[in-house]
Amino acid sequence: MRVLYNARIHTLDETHPTATAIVIDRGRILALGGDDLRLAFARGTQPQDLGGRTVIPGLVDAHIHLQHYALALQKVDCEVATREECLDRISERAAQTPPGIWILGHGWNQNNWLEGYGSAADLDIVAPHNPVYLTAKSLHAGWANSEALRIARIDLNTPNPSDGKIQRDEHGNPTGILFEGAMRLMSETIPEPSATELASLLEKAQTNLQTLGITGVHDFDRQVCFAALQILHAEENLKIRVVKSIPVDALPHAVKLGLRSGFGDDWLRIGGVKAFMDGALGPHTAAMLEPYEDDPVNRGMLLIDAEELFEYGQSAAANGLPMAVHAIGDRANHEVLNAFEQLRKFESNNGIRGLRHRIEHVQILHPQDQHRLAELGIIASMQPIHATSDMLMADAYWGQRAAHSYAWRTQLEQGAILAFGSDAPVESPNPFWGLHAAVTRRRADGTPGPAGWYPEQRLNILEALRGFTAGPAYTAGMENRLGKLTPDYLADLLVLDVNPFTCEPDTLKEIQPVATMVGGEWMVSNL
Repeated sequence: MRVLYNARIHTLDETHPTATAIVIDRGRILALGGDDLRLAFARGTQPQDLGGRTVIPGLVDAHIHLQHYALALQKVDCEVATREECLDRISERAAQTPPGIWILGHGWNQNNWLEGYGSAADLDIVAPHNPVYLTAKSLHAGWANSEALRIARIDLNTPNPSDGKIQRDEHGNPTGILFEGAMRLMSETIPEPSATELASLLEKAQTNLQTLGITGVHDFDRQVCFAALQILHAEENLKIRVVKSIPVDALPHAVKLGLRSGFGDDWLRIGGVKAFMDGALGPHTAAMLEPYEDDPVNRGMLLIDAEELFEYGQSAAANGLPMAVHAIGDRANHEVLNAFEQLRKFESNNGIRGLRHRIEHVQILHPQDQHRLAELGIIASMQPIHATSDMLMADAYWGQRAAHSYAWRTQLEQGAILAFGSDAPVESPNPFWGLHAAVTRRRADGTPGPAGWYPEQRLNILEALRGFTAGPAYTAGMENRLGKLTPDYLADLLVLDVNPFTCEPDTLKEIQPVATMVGGEWMVSNL
């Protein structure tokens, strides 16, 4: 049994919002109260004085790619200001890498480079003896050198996949840039770590996440990641709570096995079925109702339509699995909402209730669609840090339409549930950076100004915190044991030196937990 006292505890429980002491027993909260609570449970325990520090519930990242994040920690960091600097980093790695061994990197963003997209030839110069493949910050584009293209058999005669595109020069030859589904042609060629190897990488990654204050995640990577997580769990080394999605192409197998949402335990459990409706803003593959401002013939890429999504949804819903659908552009979100409207009718007609479908990102909605998530009971799974990261691109590529993007306040006022995450490694998984973005709509350097970008969409700190606590708990069907600090709930909490409820908003991005507890055990502690 643990007794923590002399603390400023923000429970996020409306019936008992604050306390100064908390009692924890066998991984759950036994009681909360004042100093009298410490005295009542003093016998047989060693009460821990928190020195007036702030305590909040553990934060959950409702959209992360655990495998990609763990692997990205090993890759060349390509999130740099210029293409030349990126190439310099590849050159440095090539000097340390034996010939023929893959060089992998992540994080480039051509929108931030005056030179724009790179080419295979650029990489050939700095790494002539190694296959090189670099994923974009968005994870919706890739950049390969000639050796990597050769290994993947991508050449003049390779057709575009139905859900992707190979960028080509004026002669039809691949330039080295791959979009959306075309990235599979490369990723299927690159040796993938075994589940055991990945488990070791995930164990290190979860320590990073705990240090940032993350006690749980909703993961959207694929089967090898699930296998690795099971290895960690079986060895009792899984120390963050994971809700695991199922890729839509694996839906038939999940149905045959009889997997349902919620199968598992409080450490590792099945979530929903992940599908992609479109691409992303940066590479201009997000599906739009009207063309991009800088590309009047381009409306992005719709990877599936509403009818196809409805068919997936019927199969999933009939077997107790909700859908989680990636949709960024306003056309993509419109199509998803149309499919969900059909799906809700199907569920009603077949006695299916309570499935918590979600749209991942919801980055821009047509004004006529803004009310539909709440009306249909669809969760808005959004990433606040995307707004501040993407705002210049959104203004440039969507123009005045950007006023309807990253609209957390609008969705909250309409009545939708918000579940916040980071999309790491697309963005940093630091949840306090996400809280800062949600509250200020400003970048770390203060841009675009004191009011923030479209300030009418800002949230207050309590609303933002619920996006990282109660929202993910509800989405996972765990709202009866996660999302707040109250008796019989799981003892997942953070100890902070800075009180997010009283500090200046700009200070939010600087907060780092003093200690992180999961299941009643200190995972990280500097107390």
